[in-house]
Amino acid sequence: MTTKAVTTVVGPADGVTHDLGGGLGARLLVAGGTTADRCSLVDHPMAPRTLGSPVHTHAREDEYSYVLEGAVTVLVGEEIVVGRPGDLILKPRGVRHAFWNATDEPARLLELISPAGFEQFFVDIEPIFAVDGEPDWETFMGICGEYGLEMDLASAEDLMVNHVLA
Repeated sequence: MTTKAVTTVVGPADGVTHDLGGGLGARLLVAGGTTADRCSLVDHPMAPRTLGSPVHTHAREDEYSYVLEGAVTVLVGEEIVVGRPGDLILKPRGVRHAFWNATDEPARLLELISPAGFEQFFVDIEPIFAVDGEPDWETFMGICGEYGLEMDLASAEDLMVNHVLA
């Protein structure tokens, strides 16, 4: 069987960006439908002093975060590392992790997620954070459960205080 090669270019203005509140975005570059659900690719712009995510654990996906700009601090298991441009940080499924930008400069991560499917999570949670006032945490946690994501919301306050995040 011969497979026909398909070339697709995703430019710097392409993809759909989702505002996840608090200075975090998710620009969907490659969705699972493009890769036979093998992987997806998401660009995460982060404002200065931004918590990207509280401590959480994926049951289904491995994540590979490539730092494009700035410095991003990542908790993986019990280890805290600071990634700088050109660094790749591995976050395997089943291992708790969190990430944040503790600097006064913007940062960006390019995240490869394997297998695909989790990129839809960002689409699903955007409306929760697009409201004035407190997000609907019950709905958020329900969506986390749908994606096999164990989220420790209580860790957010500790991370914000301990790393001087906004």
